[in-house]
Amino acid sequence: MAAMDRWRYENQAAQKGHRQIAGTDEAGRGPLAGPVVAAAVILPPDFRHAQITDSKQLSPAQRERLYGEVYRHARSIGIGIVDAAEIDRINILQAALRAMAIAVENLSPAADFLLVDGTFRVPVGLPQEPVPKGDALSLSIAAASIVAKVTRDRLMDRYHDYYPHFGFCRHKGYPTREHRAAIRTFGCSPIHRRSFRGVREQLPLPEEPIRC
Repeated sequence: MAAMDRWRYENQAAQKGHRQIAGTDEAGRGPLAGPVVAAAVILPPDFRHAQITDSKQLSPAQRERLYGEVYRHARSIGIGIVDAAEIDRINILQAALRAMAIAVENLSPAADFLLVDGTFRVPVGLPQEPVPKGDALSLSIAAASIVAKVTRDRLMDRYHDYYPHFGFCRHKGYPTREHRAAIRTFGCSPIHRRSFRGVREQLPLPEEPIRC
């Protein structure tokens, strides 16, 4: 999609009178460990960058570089983080939407319209438009996807320092063969999502000694 086309949703919102249009996305719905992290980004209307796209299509080095570009040029960036315990309590979908709501609430200046990656609305009192595959269709959502992904990866690198035997610096908590083997060997850490398949099977029975 051409760079100009990736402003289509933003331009439609602007034509309705909105001026602070934020894209929002999350990272970390699939991992077995760690938080879900969301970002909301308001870009200036003259911003163009052909390489900013869905973070999943970028290498770690590309994401890091583009993360810097977004932070240099954005009008406003908000971050939202929901930890593993809350994910277990309310489920991953609700946790992802809550993380996006927190990210939106942390914008300064605030947004007056949201473009949301996916099909669900964020639980905030703002006009908004869910955009399926929005991280490939909207520059604002793509920027948010990069910020969310880099922020989460950096958090998982820090968790690696506390729990090095799980290898979080390599797989970021995703269910790789290495990660599953570590869970079977060491049990679960405090940041594992105990409601997730691949973790809950390794939890001790009530009469067994607690391992995590």
